[in-house]
Amino acid sequence: MSIYRIFAIVLRQFYLIRGSFSRLFPLFVWAAVDMVLWGFLTKYLNSFVPSGFNFVTALLGAVLLWDFFIRIMQGVTMAFFEDVWSRNFLNIFATPILISEYVSGLIFSSIATSTIGLTVMLLIVGLFFKLSILVYGLTVFPFILVLFLFGISIGIFGSALVLHLGPAAEWFIWPIPALISPFVGVLYPISTLPAWMQFVSRLLPPSYVFEGLRTIVSGGQASMATLAWAACLALGYIFLAYLFFTRIYQNALRTGLIARYSAESLS
Repeated sequence: MSIYRIFAIVLRQFYLIRGSFSRLFPLFVWAAVDMVLWGFLTKYLNSFVPSGFNFVTALLGAVLLWDFFIRIMQGVTMAFFEDVWSRNFLNIFATPILISEYVSGLIFSSIATSTIGLTVMLLIVGLFFKLSILVYGLTVFPFILVLFLFGISIGIFGSALVLHLGPAAEWFIWPIPALISPFVGVLYPISTLPAWMQFVSRLLPPSYVFEGLRTIVSGGQASMATLAWAACLALGYIFLAYLFFTRIYQNALRTGLIARYSAESLS
């Protein structure tokens, strides 16, 4: 792989964002709105419970981490969609770039853009709701890593799905986090779910993250073995998502479907 070609993908995203406020604005505004709404809700809920329990730590921290996952996933898909909307694929793959380099460029673009949203969220919860992410201890970093890896896998999978089904299929991608959220227990324990949903939960790395987060909030200690298993699951999903993307791309080349993403009309 060439670091220069990977950097070129990232640099293209930088130029797009730098030249368009409409692309920069969503990077932080939705994250800020979520933190403000959930922050005031948790403060309101605190007025109904004894002083020993803090909804800000229990709920707002979980929402922040889930928002981080969404930003990572959307960072990959949005970088991909820029090429879909501009019908730029033939231009990109007419160059010597490899699929691995292109996907790596999407991932690094996601890291850059999601960092903006994460920074805004941390500033808001810290300044207005007195929540520091370090309140969960150093184990919060493995939590963040697991969510990062799983977000990357879903982003790659969603991009491959659009590459296979066509540009209009992007509307299948936006609801993915909402479809996953009931199974991973962002706001409630997995034990409250019916048995079949708990089975699905065991296959989703974020469920281990939020169960571990609740354990820490309740005064316990998160299991590193469980987090390691969640990380292995997430890495496995990245591998499968990359294979899926590669297979879809090769099929698009073989069948000529890649032309639907070109600047030429298909009519």
